[in-house]
Amino acid sequence: MGVRILLVEDDEHICNTVKTFLREAGYKVDACLDGSEAHKNFYDNVYQLVILDIMLPGISGHELLREFRKINNTPILMMTALSDDENQIKAFDAEADDYVTKPFKIQLLLKRVEALLRRSGALAKEVCCGKLTLLPEDFKVVYENRELPLTIKEFEILMLLVQNRGRMVSHEIILSRIWGYDFDGDGSTVHTHIKNLRAKLPDNIIKTVRGIGYRVEEEMT
Repeated sequence: MGVRILLVEDDEHICNTVKTFLREAGYKVDACLDGSEAHKNFYDNVYQLVILDIMLPGISGHELLREFRKINNTPILMMTALSDDENQIKAFDAEADDYVTKPFKIQLLLKRVEALLRRSGALAKEVCCGKLTLLPEDFKVVYENRELPLTIKEFEILMLLVQNRGRMVSHEIILSRIWGYDFDGDGSTVHTHIKNLRAKLPDNIIKTVRGIGYRVEEEMT
Protein backbone atom coordinates (compact mmCIF):
# COMPACT_ATOMS: atom_id res chain seq x y z
CA MET A 1 0.00 0.00 0.00
CA GLY A 2 2.84 2.40 0.83
CA VAL A 3 2.71 5.53 2.99
CA ARG A 4 0.48 8.27 1.63
CA ILE A 5 0.71 11.82 2.99
CA LEU A 6 -1.70 14.73 2.63
CA LEU A 7 0.27 18.01 2.42
CA VAL A 8 -1.76 21.21 2.90
CA GLU A 9 0.25 24.41 2.30
CA ASP A 10 -0.92 27.56 0.49
CA ASP A 11 2.59 28.86 -0.32
CA GLU A 12 3.22 27.18 -3.67
CA HIS A 13 7.01 27.32 -3.39
CA ILE A 14 7.07 25.73 0.07
CA CYS A 15 4.43 23.20 -0.99
CA ASN A 16 6.41 22.09 -4.04
CA THR A 17 9.69 21.95 -2.10
CA VAL A 18 8.26 19.80 0.71
CA LYS A 19 6.39 17.60 -1.77
CA THR A 20 9.58 16.97 -3.76
CA PHE A 21 11.62 16.00 -0.69
CA LEU A 22 8.85 13.75 0.66
CA ARG A 23 8.56 11.94 -2.67
CA GLU A 24 12.33 11.54 -2.88
CA ALA A 25 12.13 9.96 0.59
CA GLY A 26 9.76 7.37 -0.85
CA TYR A 27 6.37 8.70 0.24
CA LYS A 28 3.28 9.20 -1.90
CA VAL A 29 2.10 12.80 -1.55
CA ASP A 30 -1.17 14.57 -2.37
CA ALA A 31 -0.58 18.33 -2.16
CA CYS A 32 -3.33 20.95 -1.66
CA LEU A 33 -3.08 24.73 -1.70
CA ASP A 34 -6.35 25.46 0.15
CA GLY A 35 -8.44 24.06 2.97
CA SER A 36 -11.51 23.14 0.94
CA GLU A 37 -9.52 20.90 -1.41
CA ALA A 38 -7.77 19.31 1.58
CA HIS A 39 -11.12 18.59 3.26
CA LYS A 40 -12.38 16.74 0.17
CA ASN A 41 -9.12 14.83 -0.29
CA PHE A 42 -9.16 13.65 3.31
CA TYR A 43 -12.64 12.19 2.86
CA ASP A 44 -11.77 10.65 -0.50
CA ASN A 45 -8.56 8.87 0.48
CA VAL A 46 -6.77 7.01 3.24
CA TYR A 47 -3.67 8.81 4.54
CA GLN A 48 -1.05 7.74 7.04
CA LEU A 49 -0.06 11.35 7.84
CA VAL A 50 -1.30 14.91 7.32
CA ILE A 51 1.02 17.94 7.18
CA LEU A 52 -1.17 20.96 7.78
CA ASP A 53 -0.63 24.72 7.57
CA ILE A 54 -2.87 26.94 9.72
CA MET A 55 -3.37 30.05 7.59
CA LEU A 56 -5.20 28.67 4.56
CA PRO A 57 -7.77 30.01 2.10
CA GLY A 58 -11.17 28.35 2.32
CA ILE A 59 -10.96 26.46 5.61
CA SER A 60 -8.32 27.24 8.22
CA GLY A 61 -5.88 24.66 9.50
CA HIS A 62 -7.40 24.80 12.99
CA GLU A 63 -10.85 24.04 11.53
CA LEU A 64 -9.49 21.20 9.41
CA LEU A 65 -7.71 19.73 12.42
CA ARG A 66 -10.97 19.63 14.39
CA GLU A 67 -12.84 18.08 11.44
CA PHE A 68 -10.16 15.46 10.80
CA ARG A 69 -10.12 14.47 14.46
CA LYS A 70 -13.86 13.73 14.32
CA ILE A 71 -13.06 11.08 11.71
CA ASN A 72 -9.93 9.25 12.86
CA ASN A 73 -6.58 9.47 14.63
CA THR A 74 -4.34 9.89 11.57
CA PRO A 75 -1.14 11.64 12.75
CA ILE A 76 -1.27 15.38 12.03
CA LEU A 77 1.81 17.59 11.89
CA MET A 78 1.14 21.33 11.94
CA MET A 79 3.58 23.27 9.71
CA THR A 80 3.07 27.00 10.10
CA ALA A 81 4.67 30.43 10.46
CA LEU A 82 2.60 31.01 13.62
CA SER A 83 5.12 30.37 16.37
CA ASP A 84 3.26 31.96 19.30
CA ASP A 85 2.31 29.84 22.30
CA GLU A 86 -1.43 30.46 21.86
CA ASN A 87 -1.60 28.84 18.41
CA GLN A 88 0.58 25.92 19.50
CA ILE A 89 -1.56 25.26 22.57
CA LYS A 90 -4.71 25.53 20.45
CA ALA A 91 -3.34 22.95 18.02
CA PHE A 92 -2.28 20.51 20.72
CA ASP A 93 -5.61 20.94 22.52
CA ALA A 94 -7.27 19.84 19.25
CA GLU A 95 -5.02 16.73 19.27
CA ALA A 96 -2.31 17.73 16.80
CA ASP A 97 0.62 15.30 17.07
CA ASP A 98 3.47 17.71 16.35
CA TYR A 99 4.10 21.37 15.50
CA VAL A 100 6.85 22.79 13.25
CA THR A 101 7.34 26.51 12.69
CA LYS A 102 8.65 28.15 9.53
CA PRO A 103 11.38 28.57 8.52
CA PHE A 104 12.59 25.03 9.14
CA LYS A 105 15.27 22.68 7.87
CA ILE A 106 13.78 20.14 5.49
CA GLN A 107 15.90 17.36 7.03
CA LEU A 108 14.34 18.08 10.43
CA LEU A 109 10.85 17.97 8.93
CA LEU A 110 11.60 14.59 7.32
CA LYS A 111 12.83 13.23 10.67
CA ARG A 112 9.65 14.41 12.40
CA VAL A 113 7.56 12.80 9.66
CA GLU A 114 9.46 9.54 10.05
CA ALA A 115 9.06 9.63 13.85
CA LEU A 116 5.29 10.14 13.63
CA LEU A 117 4.89 7.37 11.07
CA ARG A 118 7.02 5.00 13.13
CA ARG A 119 5.03 5.81 16.28
CA SER A 120 1.69 5.22 14.53
CA GLY A 121 2.84 1.90 13.04
CA ALA A 122 2.49 3.13 9.45
CA LEU A 123 6.04 2.06 8.65
CA ALA A 124 5.46 -1.43 9.99
CA LYS A 125 5.53 -4.29 7.51
CA GLU A 126 2.74 -5.91 9.46
CA VAL A 127 -0.06 -4.80 11.81
CA CYS A 128 -1.20 -7.16 14.55
CA CYS A 129 -4.70 -7.26 16.01
CA GLY A 130 -5.24 -10.16 18.39
CA LYS A 131 -4.46 -13.34 16.48
CA LEU A 132 -4.71 -11.51 13.15
CA THR A 133 -1.71 -10.15 11.26
CA LEU A 134 -2.38 -7.61 8.51
CA LEU A 135 0.22 -7.21 5.75
CA PRO A 136 -0.52 -3.81 4.12
CA GLU A 137 1.94 -4.13 1.23
CA ASP A 138 0.31 -7.36 0.02
CA PHE A 139 -3.32 -6.73 1.11
CA LYS A 140 -3.19 -9.99 3.08
CA VAL A 141 -4.51 -11.08 6.46
CA VAL A 142 -3.05 -14.08 8.28
CA TYR A 143 -4.65 -15.94 11.19
CA GLU A 144 -2.38 -18.41 13.01
CA ASN A 145 -0.22 -18.93 9.88
CA ARG A 146 -3.28 -19.31 7.63
CA GLU A 147 -4.06 -16.65 5.03
CA LEU A 148 -7.69 -15.52 4.98
CA PRO A 149 -9.33 -15.06 1.55
CA LEU A 150 -10.27 -11.38 1.81
CA THR A 151 -11.10 -9.15 -1.13
CA ILE A 152 -9.26 -5.83 -1.50
CA LYS A 153 -12.28 -3.88 -0.22
CA GLU A 154 -12.66 -6.22 2.78
CA PHE A 155 -8.98 -5.79 3.60
CA GLU A 156 -9.24 -2.00 3.32
CA ILE A 157 -12.27 -1.91 5.64
CA LEU A 158 -10.54 -4.12 8.20
CA MET A 159 -7.36 -2.02 8.02
CA LEU A 160 -9.37 1.20 8.47
CA LEU A 161 -11.08 -0.21 11.56
CA VAL A 162 -7.84 -1.59 13.01
CA GLN A 163 -5.99 1.70 12.43
CA ASN A 164 -8.78 3.43 14.38
CA ARG A 165 -8.91 0.82 17.14
CA GLY A 166 -11.08 1.94 20.02
CA ARG A 167 -12.90 4.55 17.92
CA MET A 168 -16.27 4.23 16.24
CA VAL A 169 -16.08 4.53 12.44
CA SER A 170 -19.39 5.52 10.84
CA HIS A 171 -21.01 4.03 7.74
CA GLU A 172 -20.49 7.37 5.98
CA ILE A 173 -16.79 7.50 6.77
CA ILE A 174 -16.23 3.93 5.58
CA LEU A 175 -18.08 4.72 2.34
CA SER A 176 -16.12 7.90 1.66
CA ARG A 177 -12.72 6.50 2.66
CA ILE A 178 -13.01 3.14 0.88
CA TRP A 179 -15.31 3.89 -2.07
CA GLY A 180 -14.73 7.62 -2.50
CA TYR A 181 -16.54 10.85 -1.75
CA ASP A 182 -18.73 10.70 -4.87
CA PHE A 183 -19.84 7.07 -4.51
CA ASP A 184 -23.58 6.72 -5.21
CA GLY A 185 -24.18 3.72 -2.93
CA ASP A 186 -25.57 3.75 0.61
CA GLY A 187 -24.98 2.14 3.99
CA SER A 188 -26.18 -1.24 2.74
CA THR A 189 -22.95 -1.52 0.74
CA VAL A 190 -20.92 -1.25 3.93
CA HIS A 191 -23.26 -3.62 5.78
CA THR A 192 -22.87 -6.29 3.08
CA HIS A 193 -19.06 -6.07 3.11
CA ILE A 194 -18.94 -6.15 6.93
CA LYS A 195 -21.19 -9.23 6.91
CA ASN A 196 -18.92 -10.98 4.40
CA LEU A 197 -15.82 -9.89 6.32
CA ARG A 198 -17.16 -11.26 9.59
CA ALA A 199 -17.93 -14.59 7.94
CA LYS A 200 -14.26 -14.92 6.97
CA LEU A 201 -12.78 -13.84 10.32
CA PRO A 202 -12.33 -16.67 12.86
CA ASP A 203 -12.76 -14.13 15.67
CA ASN A 204 -15.56 -11.57 15.51
CA ILE A 205 -13.49 -8.51 16.38
CA ILE A 206 -15.82 -6.06 14.59
CA LYS A 207 -18.44 -4.66 16.93
CA THR A 208 -21.58 -2.88 15.70
CA VAL A 209 -22.50 0.54 17.04
CA ARG A 210 -26.18 0.24 16.22
CA GLY A 211 -27.38 2.66 13.56
CA ILE A 212 -24.04 4.49 13.41
CA GLY A 213 -21.07 2.32 12.41
CA TYR A 214 -18.48 -0.17 13.61
CA ARG A 215 -15.57 -0.43 16.01
CA VAL A 216 -12.63 -2.71 16.73
CA GLU A 217 -11.77 -2.71 20.43
CA GLU A 218 -8.48 -1.09 21.41
CA GLU A 219 -7.12 -4.16 23.22
CA MET A 220 -7.62 -7.51 21.54
CA THR A 221 -6.70 -10.82 23.16
